[in-house]
Amino acid sequence: MAVTTHNRPRGTVPEQPSLLYRSEVRQVIYQALLIGGLVFAGWWVVNNVAENLQRQNIASGFDFLDRTSGFDISQTLIPYSNVSTYGRAFWAGLLNTLLVAAVGIVFATIIGFIMGIARLSSNWLIARLATVYVETVRNVPLLLQLLFWYFAVLKNLPPPRQSVALTGGGFLNVRGLYLPAPVAEPGFDAVGIAFLIGIAASIGLFAWARRRQMQTGQQFPVLWSSLALIVGLPGLLHIVLGAPLSWEYPVLRGFNFQGGIVMQPEFLALLLGLSIYTASFIAEIVRAGILGVPKGQKEAARALGLSNGQMLRLVVIPQAARIIIPPLTSQYLNLTKNSSLAVAIGYPDFVSVFTGTVLNQTGQAVEVILMTMGVFLTISLLTSAFMNWFNQRMALVER
Repeated sequence: MAVTTHNRPRGTVPEQPSLLYRSEVRQVIYQALLIGGLVFAGWWVVNNVAENLQRQNIASGFDFLDRTSGFDISQTLIPYSNVSTYGRAFWAGLLNTLLVAAVGIVFATIIGFIMGIARLSSNWLIARLATVYVETVRNVPLLLQLLFWYFAVLKNLPPPRQSVALTGGGFLNVRGLYLPAPVAEPGFDAVGIAFLIGIAASIGLFAWARRRQMQTGQQFPVLWSSLALIVGLPGLLHIVLGAPLSWEYPVLRGFNFQGGIVMQPEFLALLLGLSIYTASFIAEIVRAGILGVPKGQKEAARALGLSNGQMLRLVVIPQAARIIIPPLTSQYLNLTKNSSLAVAIGYPDFVSVFTGTVLNQTGQAVEVILMTMGVFLTISLLTSAFMNWFNQRMALVER
């Protein structure tokens, strides 16, 4: 059978397909429709909420932040009283949350690393004790642990007159932990400046030592040099200036202690619960990171004559850190968000103060919830950004 072919005359332009059949055009149309739908849905929600609030005579807006709060907060890092504004209460609760989150992250990281390494110990007893800790703590609900630390431990401490005396002038009783408070004297500013200079010099020294090691293979005692800069330099200046720092010790007067720094039992219970609970998950992350280091790296370190401590510090941990850091970020975020359970034991965190008391007194539910969501979203994004930057710094760089 003969096949006929149609030859296009030379010089003619091929027909262009319709715009709707072009993939890039369809993608733009679909995205425009999606954005339009989202904008319409957002407008509908906002308009519906505004109409309902107006119908029920409920005030809207953020003017309530300038009104007097009329309630006290048991623990604040900034001056606050019952004549302060709701905006001041916002910052007081936020700082309380940031305080327990920051301190909890430090303690959870230290405990988690110790327990993670202990699980891999060659000592049978240490390894089993670490395993019992991890498997027990991480399988008990966090709320139950907070209640245990608060009611079963801290609330059973002796009264102030029978306080447990601690080394260094501190006291522990049912009303909290009392510690000496530093009091800056004239001239102490110079010591603080020397401390900041020591930190900056230590960072520069670490960068220089790392470049030197990459180029020559020679190590520099960064740890001891940094301690000399951060501790020795301010300490020497502190002695030269005549010790411009004194201590205010807590003293029992009547039925309670006066002076010093007091950590309330609510704060201690929340800190202990969050730190110990999160550390059990960090321990497993650390154990998995160490096991992820190739066995040949450890054998090579032993062949070079390194001790177990040197092998762990110089070979294993630096390589395991690249495995540990990404999941570690999630645990830091979990600890920060879990601090909202503080309302169960009466600690005045951000959720308890703002979403609880302020919301109940003002009735500004929409504004308060939006601000609460914005705060936790901001904290999570900043934490993730920092950990991602740190992870990139620890990543392997090919030469």
